Amino acid sequence: MTISVLIADDHHVVRRGLVFFLKTQKDIDIIGEAKNGKEAVRLAQQLEPDIILMDLMMPEMDGIEATKEIKKTHPGIQILMLTSFSDQNHVIPAIEAGAAGYQLKDIEPDELVNSIRKLISGENSLHPKATNHLLTRISKQEPPHKIHALTKRERDVLIELTKGKSNKEIAFSLFITEKTVKTHISNIFSKLEVSDRTQAALYAVKHKLVSN
Repeated sequence: MTISVLIADDHHVVRRGLVFFLKTQKDIDIIGEAKNGKEAVRLAQQLEPDIILMDLMMPEMDGIEATKEIKKTHPGIQILMLTSFSDQNHVIPAIEAGAAGYQLKDIEPDELVNSIRKLISGENSLHPKATNHLLTRISKQEPPHKIHALTKRERDVLIELTKGKSNKEIAFSLFITEKTVKTHISNIFSKLEVSDRTQAALYAVKHKLVSN
């Protein structure tokens, strides 16, 4: 499977560096580059990449607003924030906007490729600092009783999900179909009032369904 990637960053040198390295990966195809948020939105709609590497601070439209616009029309596109900012004022809005991953620009090249592949396979890809900010946010906002609304099988699925497993891997572990896994995950999102796998996994850790 070839992963199509759109790179959105206002720094030409950064874009060139990412393109140069990622083109060495046989399963990654760079299909476009954007130098600002508006261009990222336009190219996302035009090219429909599997994943977008999105900078946070860009002219005309920043990465957070661009992410919101893209997720409205193309919710299936995975967005990995690749930025220099690790504070909660940037991390939280980015995840809430719909970013499925958050990594810093000092990430090792091989680790970046691994993050891209993990997102495509349905796993989480968050820098440890981003994870800590989200756990803090969850502890302040969400009551623990929601976990008790889950059925035993939904809890089983959630536990597997926190291990970063894809739907296929969860299905294999629990001896159920991928379709059933998708149904359980949809129910989990609804009952826990979360919007993605990352938030569900963090919620489970915070409320001690699993140990971190």
